[in-house]
Amino acid sequence: MSRPDGSIRRARPDEAEALTGLFWRSKAHWGYDEAFMARVRETLRITPEIIEQQHVYVLETDGRIAGFYALHVLPDRLHLEDLFIEPDQIGMGYGRRLFDHAVEVGRRLGYDSFTLESDPNAEEFYLKLGAIRVGEHESAIPGRFIPHLLVRFSPAAVPMSEERP
Repeated sequence: MSRPDGSIRRARPDEAEALTGLFWRSKAHWGYDEAFMARVRETLRITPEIIEQQHVYVLETDGRIAGFYALHVLPDRLHLEDLFIEPDQIGMGYGRRLFDHAVEVGRRLGYDSFTLESDPNAEEFYLKLGAIRVGEHESAIPGRFIPHLLVRFSPAAVPMSEERP
């Protein structure tokens, strides 16, 4: 049986809770202890406001959300805020599809790059897709460093226009 390709669409504000749950499940997939996950749950959430104010897209397959990403337009740059895949869907190509979609949205918005801060466990994924490491900072866990990455691409000839940011 071949896996379905799924479709990518804008997230809806009423999906915030479901995306937050996916976020936490995906983060926990990397083996973090419960104390770390408790801190993450307090600070890392997808809210209806984030969905309304940022470029948040979901990949659906077989009637369920398999992953999502959020692009945030900052005053000086475009930033890939989040990209998470359901743990049972990791390794099926959905992360790459969402990443490529984020690049295309960035192009259509008129940007030629975006930045991101990667979970240390996901850095290799982004490097394979062409990101370059431009720095790091120590996380709240001593000895754990968060990579700062840059993804360069050429902008589209015609910028994208949308009703929402």
